[in-house]
Amino acid sequence: MSAIVEVSKLVKRFGDLIAVDGVSFAIEQGELFGLLGPNGAGKTTTISMISCLIEPSAGSIAVDGSSVASAPGAVKSALGIVPQEIALYPTLTAAENLSFWGQMYGLAGSELKQAVADALELAGLADRAKERIEKYSGGMKRRVNIAAGILHKPKVLLMDEPTVGIDPQSRNHILETVKQLNASGMTVLYTSHYMEEVEYLCDRIAIMDHGQIIASGTLNELRNVVGGMDVVDVKVTDVSEGVLEDVRAIAGVKQADRTDSALQVLTPSSGSILGKLVATLESEGAHVTSVSVTEPNLESVFLHLTGKSLRD
Repeated sequence: MSAIVEVSKLVKRFGDLIAVDGVSFAIEQGELFGLLGPNGAGKTTTISMISCLIEPSAGSIAVDGSSVASAPGAVKSALGIVPQEIALYPTLTAAENLSFWGQMYGLAGSELKQAVADALELAGLADRAKERIEKYSGGMKRRVNIAAGILHKPKVLLMDEPTVGIDPQSRNHILETVKQLNASGMTVLYTSHYMEEVEYLCDRIAIMDHGQIIASGTLNELRNVVGGMDVVDVKVTDVSEGVLEDVRAIAGVKQADRTDSALQVLTPSSGSILGKLVATLESEGAHVTSVSVTEPNLESVFLHLTGKSLRD
């Protein structure tokens, strides 16, 4: 296999802000590659540079052998883009929207008509083709947004947070659609801050934070970053502000973070700390509602590398 997307030492500055700071990765042809990180990590800025929407401050990008700097037209022809924002005309029907975008890709006649029909079928909306977008639910709009990005059968599909703010049924449909597109041979770059989506979909994953890639590899390779750690998730109520430092001071706790209603603890031996962990929480006035122990996941990898939750 050969790399169809190559990103090397990519930098983007906005005044004094460095949004992307020396990012490098390569995506193999036919791969489903995940770019995972919290909001503000630099994922959308990276996608925008790959898609020629904004110019890099430094570094290089090549797509299907063409350079973003010297051959942006060839790069754009190879790409399909599903932006984070809905890129549809609300007063047009789904079919009219797709016909418009298909023409922008250079499709016409019977080829355009078939492409629109295929895209609507993939989106599960063939029976709603003549309804205006303004009548659609958020999830349906997201599905048409994806359909618009694959009309011309791109070599590489860029998907930027495609499931934000939608219902579970539409989310599941989108995830299965991504799987289907990739199974057909399409290379996909999928960005998200939802670790469970990336775990489910992606062959390889790069974790991004503060504009940098802090780890990359397969899911198993990333889990090995945490080593033999157990992940202890504790659901709690009435948590005091100072409880986290007390938890971190427990012998055997390697890392800990909290949200309003939960704590996540990394430890090499959950059995040896559970009693002390619960006692510490209760001594601070917290009410423990559940405790679970699982194998490391991307959330725990992020916690291990940064000391904070991916969902922050």
